[in-house]
Amino acid sequence: MAGCVARAPRGSEARLSLATFLLGASVLALPLLTRAGLQGRTGLALYVAGLNALLLLLYRPPRYQIAIRACFLGFVFGCGMLLSFSQSSWNHFGWYMCSLSLFHYSEYLVTAVNNPKSLSLDSFLLNHSLEYTVAALSSWIEFTLENIFWPELKQITWLSATGLLMVVFGECLRKAAMFTAGSNFNHVVQNEKSETHTLVTSGVYGDAVQPHLWCVLCTDCVALLPRSNRGGGNLINSLFWRGVPGV
Repeated sequence: MAGCVARAPRGSEARLSLATFLLGASVLALPLLTRAGLQGRTGLALYVAGLNALLLLLYRPPRYQIAIRACFLGFVFGCGMLLSFSQSSWNHFGWYMCSLSLFHYSEYLVTAVNNPKSLSLDSFLLNHSLEYTVAALSSWIEFTLENIFWPELKQITWLSATGLLMVVFGECLRKAAMFTAGSNFNHVVQNEKSETHTLVTSGVYGDAVQPHLWCVLCTDCVALLPRSNRGGGNLINSLFWRGVPGV
C-alpha cells in the first residue's frame, strides 16, 4: 500500500499524531503574538516556520511524515476556530474548516487505535481520490465567490448550525461503524475476500447500509454550499457502488 508506515510499538503512531495535531492547533495562541506587537501575517509566517523547524528537529522519517500531516490538520483546525469566532462573513467557513480537518485527522487516529495493521499515511485520506479533491476544491471556490458577491447568503446561522449538528451525528455514526467493523474496516476497497474478513451485520451495520458514507454531505451544509452538496451526492453514489462489487 502506498505510504505505508513502518511498524512501531503499538499505539505510538496514535500518540505521535495526537501530540502533533495539538501542536498545530496551538495556532489558537496566535492572537497573543499579535498583541505582543507582531503583525498578523508576520506572526503567522514565523509560527508556521517555527512549527516546521521543530518537527524536523524532533522527528525523522517515517515519523516526520505522520507528524507533518497531523500538525497540518491541527493547524487548519486552529485556524478554523479563529475564523469561527471572528466578526466576518467567513465565520461559518471556520466551522467548515474545523469539521473537515477533524474528520481527516480522526480517520487516522481511529485506524491507529482500532485496526493498526491497515494503518498507513493514506489513512489521513488527504489523497482520497480525484473526485474527492475536485469536490473539495469546488466547494472552496463556490464559498469564496458567493461570499464576495452575495455575502448575505453565508449568514444563515440556523442553517449552518443544522449542518454542524449533522456533521457531529455523521461523524459519530462513521466512527461507530469503524469500531464495530474492527479489523474488517479498511479505507482501501477490497476486491478479494481476506481469510480474516467476516461480514459485519451487528451494531450500526444492522440498521444502515454503508453507514460510514453518510457524513460526506454534512460539511457542505455547514458552509451553505448547495452546488457542492449536489456534487457530494454524486460522490457518495460513486463511492457506494465502487465499494459494493457485484451489485
